[in-house]
Amino acid sequence: MGVSGTGKSTIAAALRELLRWDFCEGDDLHPQSNIDKMSRGEALDDEDRWPWLEALVDWTAERERGDRDTILTCSALKRSYRDVLRRGGPGTYFVHLVGDDELLAGRMSVRERHFMPTSLLDSQLETLEHLEKDERGMIVDVVQDPESIARMIVAQVGAVGQRQRS
Repeated sequence: MGVSGTGKSTIAAALRELLRWDFCEGDDLHPQSNIDKMSRGEALDDEDRWPWLEALVDWTAERERGDRDTILTCSALKRSYRDVLRRGGPGTYFVHLVGDDELLAGRMSVRERHFMPTSLLDSQLETLEHLEKDERGMIVDVVQDPESIARMIVAQVGAVGQRQRS
């Protein structure tokens, strides 16, 4: 989870290589109306996000029923959104990717074929509610390379899994 430019997709791809879990790029489940709106530089509101969040829940829940572990990338900017996402999998563990605003804007400005313009970064940062202490997850600064970040996440998720099985 995190705002645009944190490397959610890149880090998720590295995690998928390490873990071989089912993967969903949350942006792929946005309805066209959301993509059109963001492409015009307009921020999504809660009414835009609820159907998209439900599609993410459905994707996760389907795999949960099949006892398959998943990696899902999405912004999950608000606690209320994360509460919805947890319905798809009770063991949901959030990895909150964070970075310096200038770093994120720089990354966004060089991305190709992405509908989210850099102009919406400020809106996302204003909307962002950081992971709270009672939410299962970790906060990761994205200043390191994606492969190092992925290995660190795998180590942490493994440690969390061990504690749950004990």
